[in-house]
Amino acid sequence: MKTRCPCCGAENSLDALIAHEQARQSLWTLANIGGPMTQGLVRYLGLFRPSKSALSASRMATLMAELLPDIQAGQIYRNGQSYPAPVAAWAYAFNEVLSARDSGRLKTPLKSHGYLYEIIAGWAGNVASVPVSINDGTATPAIIGSSRPLGSKVVDAVQQLEEMKNEQATA
Repeated sequence: MKTRCPCCGAENSLDALIAHEQARQSLWTLANIGGPMTQGLVRYLGLFRPSKSALSASRMATLMAELLPDIQAGQIYRNGQSYPAPVAAWAYAFNEVLSARDSGRLKTPLKSHGYLYEIIAGWAGNVASVPVSINDGTATPAIIGSSRPLGSKVVDAVQQLEEMKNEQATA
């Protein structure tokens, strides 16, 4: 089944995405984060795309794996200091980074999350550190095969595809 990216228009087979380990893990992670952060995160990850090629699934998985622990913890560490990073801070920071790119203040492709973390560290809402549960507590961290409460249709569909793949492998 062919799918088309709503952001860039690229076409890919859903079967191929599920068969590729890093692509499947990336889809699973995005589905588990859910909410308004997902769109901001996807757009932010696009800033790492090299100008003459696509962002590889393995690079995307690596970038998300670097961010996910801090998103789940609801705090970041920058220059030896801890800063609260609730969902609102991440959403704000993703928008600020994208605005900086659009206004020409930020050169892409990005090499690290440093600029994003600087924005979160300077976020005006930094008053208290509270751990944040992704997706309002209805999802678990992105671990393929783990049990979790029912969540979005996307998560359920990816889980069903994963189970079908496992059934075919054992048949």
